Amino acid sequence: MTCIIASIPHFFRLFRASRGGLRVFAPHRAASLPRASAPGGRTHVFIDTMPVSELKRRRTFAVISHPDAGKTTLTEKLLLFSGAIQIAGTVKGRKSNRYATSDWMDIEKQRGISVASSVMQFEYGGAVINLLDTPGHEDFSEDTYRVLTAVDAAVMVIDGANGVEAQTLKLLEVCRARRTPILTFINKLDREVRQPLELLDEIEQHLGVAAVPFTWPIGMGKDFQGVYDIQRDQVRLFRPGQDKAGGEVETLQALGDEEGERRFGPAWARAKEEIDLITGATHALDRAAFLQGQQSPVLFGSAINNFGVKEILDALVDLAPPPSMRMTVQRPVLPEEPKFTGVVFKVQANMDLAHRDRVAFIRVCSGRFERGMALKVTRSGKTFRANNVVTFLSQRRETVSEAYPGDIIGIPNHGTLRLGDTLTEGEELQFTGLPFFAPEIFQTVEVVDPMRAKQLGEALNQFGDEGAIQVFRPVLGGSIILGAVGQLQFEVVSHRLAAEYKVDVRIMPARYRMSRWVTCDDAAELRRFTDAYSARIALDASNAPTYLASHISEIEVAQKAWPKIVFNELREHSGAPFRKAM
Repeated sequence: MTCIIASIPHFFRLFRASRGGLRVFAPHRAASLPRASAPGGRTHVFIDTMPVSELKRRRTFAVISHPDAGKTTLTEKLLLFSGAIQIAGTVKGRKSNRYATSDWMDIEKQRGISVASSVMQFEYGGAVINLLDTPGHEDFSEDTYRVLTAVDAAVMVIDGANGVEAQTLKLLEVCRARRTPILTFINKLDREVRQPLELLDEIEQHLGVAAVPFTWPIGMGKDFQGVYDIQRDQVRLFRPGQDKAGGEVETLQALGDEEGERRFGPAWARAKEEIDLITGATHALDRAAFLQGQQSPVLFGSAINNFGVKEILDALVDLAPPPSMRMTVQRPVLPEEPKFTGVVFKVQANMDLAHRDRVAFIRVCSGRFERGMALKVTRSGKTFRANNVVTFLSQRRETVSEAYPGDIIGIPNHGTLRLGDTLTEGEELQFTGLPFFAPEIFQTVEVVDPMRAKQLGEALNQFGDEGAIQVFRPVLGGSIILGAVGQLQFEVVSHRLAAEYKVDVRIMPARYRMSRWVTCDDAAELRRFTDAYSARIALDASNAPTYLASHISEIEVAQKAWPKIVFNELREHSGAPFRKAM
């Protein structure tokens, strides 16, 4: 049955769920509705759809935090509770050879930090969970930003001792800009932390969201005895030192004050006093406000001890939204549409060193993916058959035969797919919102052994395509220039060149401090500008011309001399559009 989709509100008026998918129940009204047309006057017609049940089961979220707040540890424990893994490795186990499942690079294992985002899929509570672990370090904020464009919700981990930290604020700004729903987990209650009321106030003051406590701690540090579940009126008792999932957490239902004081001492009286205060002063959870990023449920616990982790999974299944509409340059794309669309939000080279592979991570945005289907890369116009497609548990992979909106699939390739690429069944679409930021640090790179120059070129091409670092090639020749947001990115590149490509390099400071991508509506004017400033012009990974400067005054002088030239601080991964600023 056919229906013309006029607008999103009309879409939901026209359709209702049925067991086999979506069916039109008011077809006679379709002709009277205003029709939404794409550029060029085309009207989009949807014929048939996928099973709604599969769409509603999906929960795709990222775990974000300031470094060392316990983000990767929490990721491990979420996998543990879901049954995806049987034993959790500490982020860096000094006396063991166990490492976090999501930290698979050698440098991550050596330093105990995450430098690349990881993707893991598992089932829990009837839902299909797509979990993305992100780098916490600010030097890798671009990778984290790209991950946040691919998720429908986020879990924000806050260190109970440090409270809201700088990187947490930056990441929340990104979530707020995209209206991403956020669930807050205050971690490390088994240590001496700040007062819960103080932390709650800080979340509201600094993050600008209304905090809605779901649980409340009873004691802290050595006296941490459990949490009171405000929603269920029950106490969950804390037991430290669990690295394997097993056994139910002991719970006490509707505990009276006398029994509470007998079991927990003064900590119970203090907790009850604070609970009475916050329940009277805070609003109940409004799911609509949560989905708009205006309210955030707050849970307390200790990830390393598996305490409070199950409650996060339960809250995500109950509250997090299923996949929603995504914008393209041409039109909005609804997940219920029958035709497959997807966007490449991450490219990772050498996940398997034995095969020198390169995997494009794709967020399914609409339709049903089937193994072997023909997909079009709209950037290049090329079509290929997706026969070798995988789903992930970090570095481990499984071949996937089908996927639905919200799922993250990986397509191994040899340069066919780049960051920001849109995949469709034929329609010309380009998803938006995956930008490059102008780098803040520039260094030159030279190969130590000239015989390895070819390998260096291949490696930098891959790093540029995957967004690990920005690569600029001066139009007049000379040393390749690397651009990054943080210093640690250069260290990771140097390590990966040696470990993955057997290339030793010299990385030295460049004379440039900033860059702008230059564009102009008049192609001849842009050519005259790049010729006049050829000593400062370099081409990035997508061959976009870039103006390099040592000081902001040089950019200002060039802007005044060439008023038709636009100096852009952002460039989308697809190569366009450019933007002056965020």
